[in-house]
Amino acid sequence: MTFATTDLCDAHEDKLASGALRVLEPVFRSFGRAQIFGGRAVTLKLFEDNSLVRSTLEQPGHGHVLVVDGGGSLRCALVGGNLAQIGETNGWAGIVVYGCVRDTLELDACNIGIRALAVHPQRSQKRGAGERDVPVRLPGSVVRPGDWVYADIDGVLISDAPLT
Repeated sequence: MTFATTDLCDAHEDKLASGALRVLEPVFRSFGRAQIFGGRAVTLKLFEDNSLVRSTLEQPGHGHVLVVDGGGSLRCALVGGNLAQIGETNGWAGIVVYGCVRDTLELDACNIGIRALAVHPQRSQKRGAGERDVPVRLPGSVVRPGDWVYADIDGVLISDAPLT
């Protein structure tokens, strides 16, 4: 997949103006070897519990992007090296986490794109709590299941429809 978020913004100013294309706030750090990734959004809403992240990444990803609304918590990591490897193996294009990750050396060895707020060494709880396929709010945009995510080193875009 080859694109530049800057070019997509320039080519779709009408969609930016209408809200059909949205830019996430520049609060996300980049991890993983895939600096450019995109695909349909699969959404999760949870808090300090990554059980649903694991069970979702264990399913075939079909080139989709997992968007995790972790409530912006900076108290534990929701994705680590093992989960990134599972996501890569199962064909996920990327993961966007409104929360923390860990095992950054392992993340950077995986051929998957990852965006997250920060790094935290502590793992999350495992209560099995959370919701899947619901609209989630990340800084700058609501992301709905099936929206299109486009990410590169300049930012993360959310679109109602695929961009050409």
